[in-house]
Amino acid sequence: MLDADLIVIGAGPAGMAAARTAADAGLSVLLLDEQQRAGGQIYRDVERVPAERKKILGDDYLKGRALAEALDHPKIRHLTGAVVWQIEDGPRVAFTRDGAAGLARGKRLLIATGALERPMPVSGWTLPGVMTAGAAQILLKQSGLLCERAVLAGSGPLLYLVAAQMCRAGTPPLVLVETQTPADRRAALRHLPKALKAWRVLAKGLGLLAEIRRAGVKRYIGATGIAIHGQDKAEAISFEADGRRHQIACASVLLHHGVVPNTQATRSLSLPHVWSEAQRAFSPERDRWGRTANTDIFVAGDGGGIGGAVAAKLQGEVAALEVACDLEKISHVNRDRAAAPLRKGLAIELAARPFIDRAYPPYAKALAPADSTIICRCEEVTAGDIRRYAGLGCLGPNQTKAFGRPGMGPCQGRYCGLTVTELLAAETGRSQEDTGYYRIRPPLKPVTLGELAVLAETDLKEQEDIS
Repeated sequence: MLDADLIVIGAGPAGMAAARTAADAGLSVLLLDEQQRAGGQIYRDVERVPAERKKILGDDYLKGRALAEALDHPKIRHLTGAVVWQIEDGPRVAFTRDGAAGLARGKRLLIATGALERPMPVSGWTLPGVMTAGAAQILLKQSGLLCERAVLAGSGPLLYLVAAQMCRAGTPPLVLVETQTPADRRAALRHLPKALKAWRVLAKGLGLLAEIRRAGVKRYIGATGIAIHGQDKAEAISFEADGRRHQIACASVLLHHGVVPNTQATRSLSLPHVWSEAQRAFSPERDRWGRTANTDIFVAGDGGGIGGAVAAKLQGEVAALEVACDLEKISHVNRDRAAAPLRKGLAIELAARPFIDRAYPPYAKALAPADSTIICRCEEVTAGDIRRYAGLGCLGPNQTKAFGRPGMGPCQGRYCGLTVTELLAAETGRSQEDTGYYRIRPPLKPVTLGELAVLAETDLKEQEDIS
């Protein structure tokens, strides 16, 4: 059994910043992360990125190096390759590392598991050669691999970042097929005055668009009817834009229409969650310090609501200050003094979110796919299946498991959960909030019987030692 004042799950910007802030306050910190190196998705492999790749990935990516290097602290124990599969009150965390199960116990727990890319189920999205834009970024960051003859489709700032990085690498996308409409941009203008507080964020987006334009990449705006074609792999994408149907031959398609909080861990703890209409996703309830309904458990970063890397870092630091105050390492006065500039920075970072969320909504046809479209890839359940279950009286995602096993595959509903909620809500006329989400139970990730046996032996030995 490993013991620490604070257990942090996830070594992205929120987790790294929280770990160092807590350690500086005198807390012992155990940082558990699935990846082999710190950074999370945003700063993946930032400590070892080759020089020739730095220019491609950009300055914002390189800012993560300082956060990763700051984990070199005597009060921080960073376990890489640690897959967390159960969290209990205590808090206690069960994880697997190098094929062996382990247990950790902390006085406080910070969940910093970040975001997931929202799945974009359209016709042909399961063909080989189709992946998310984020997956393409992982290939670039970890291996320097680029998708050739690729089309980027969907909406959101990440499309522009990936397209610009591909342009810098000399392998620009064939086209950008964007689903947001001029009406979306006009509707977003009411949020612009507040968004101007975060003018640097907006300026970065304009800079990315300028890079894409200079590279000669054509953009189609307001695309609908997106379909991917091919026999054994993706060979073309078709869509409607500018009043006519287009079809473009390609070798790969990179889909993206936003990111959503990864709530698997918080759901497994039965913490209250709320529906965000702006982000079309659920997020855990938390106070201004990141504390949840379970007062020993905190959430920081995109796992509590999408805000971006800088906001995640600031939230991690704020949560760590509150933990340090809880455990009497700093006073309330010093906590508030240290938190004040962080809150000011956080307010600026989040000022642009309403504008971005409204200007780049999810692709409506992927929230309500055609009946024949697979939405649960693990169990091959289609959108039509979910609608049929609703017609038979199914009201919520948990009931769908009894009808056809969606959400019961290896991903445990990470990629179909929100789509199932949206489909059921539309069919039953209930709100997404009332429709709800899957009930998540441990194990959060696959675990072997051998690992469970080792854990049982550890528990038994601990009880014997106590007695």
